[in-house]
Amino acid sequence: LAENGPRLLVVAEQAKIFSHRGGNVTLPCKFYHEHTSTAGSGTHKIRVKWTKLTSDYLKEVDVFVAMGHHRKSYGNYQGRVFLRESSENDASLIITNIMLEDYGRYKCEVIEGLEDDTAVVALNLEGVVFPYSPRLGRYNLNFHEAQRSCLDQDSVIASFDQLYDAWRSGLDWCNAGWLSDGSVQYPITKPREPCGGKNTVPGVRNYGFWDKEKSRYDVFCFTSNFNGRFYYLIHPTKLTYDEAVQACLKDGAQIAKVGQMFAAWKLLGYDRCDAGWLADGSVRYPISRPRKRCSPNEAAVRFVGFPDKKHKLYGVYCFRAYN
Repeated sequence: LAENGPRLLVVAEQAKIFSHRGGNVTLPCKFYHEHTSTAGSGTHKIRVKWTKLTSDYLKEVDVFVAMGHHRKSYGNYQGRVFLRESSENDASLIITNIMLEDYGRYKCEVIEGLEDDTAVVALNLEGVVFPYSPRLGRYNLNFHEAQRSCLDQDSVIASFDQLYDAWRSGLDWCNAGWLSDGSVQYPITKPREPCGGKNTVPGVRNYGFWDKEKSRYDVFCFTSNFNGRFYYLIHPTKLTYDEAVQACLKDGAQIAKVGQMFAAWKLLGYDRCDAGWLADGSVRYPISRPRKRCSPNEAAVRFVGFPDKKHKLYGVYCFRAYN
């Protein structure tokens, strides 16, 4: 091959790109021939293929392929991905209207004749990781139920990297939860007896990989910003759960989800000392400015519990999506 022409090189100018849900992003990728400044030799058509890498290194998810005038995108990337093509050697991928599921590592592969090369770019999303367990209580979710629980709360199951970043930012949680790779882990910043022992070092504790059907744990979810308004509904009376749902609908909104509260709290600094219903039947309130009677020791989303929906009375948090 070396005798027939210069070697093909594929380069990503940045290894990690940051964005947020609903935004647009460009994953950089350019190709060159060693010892030349030209994009291609002209003897073969250039084929550009983008795939998303998974936790199973034998599997990749097709995202986009281009060869000549042919263009094809796949799955939920259809209509959202394009090549930038700012120059002859530009294979950078533009992703529009970013979804939570787009987080991860992407491979840019360029093929010309018998030559090919690849580069990998990580897409990171600004967001928040939060622990979640259902009304049934602690350790009641298998892996697939954990995935659905996160989706139901406007989030996705978190990756290890997302949990690790959350731990570095101070997340401390003693209950073990599923992660997207099928492992079960939990973050500890303040070692103590019930959480691995007070003499252990802080870190993300790893239970390992468990049966996705039979094993049951909590889950760590990840969410990012949203295209809408999260708010506490000012109402003359406290409400049962069903009344809370109807009150939000009457106000042109829907009862808010847990992920929406966490996103408003973490990303927008939302602060409210009133406990209110959320869509899963839980009652919570977000505190960004700790003060007496309102989470005096830490900024947090405070969890009241899963009260009796028919008889307990609380306020309600609503979410109105922007058109």
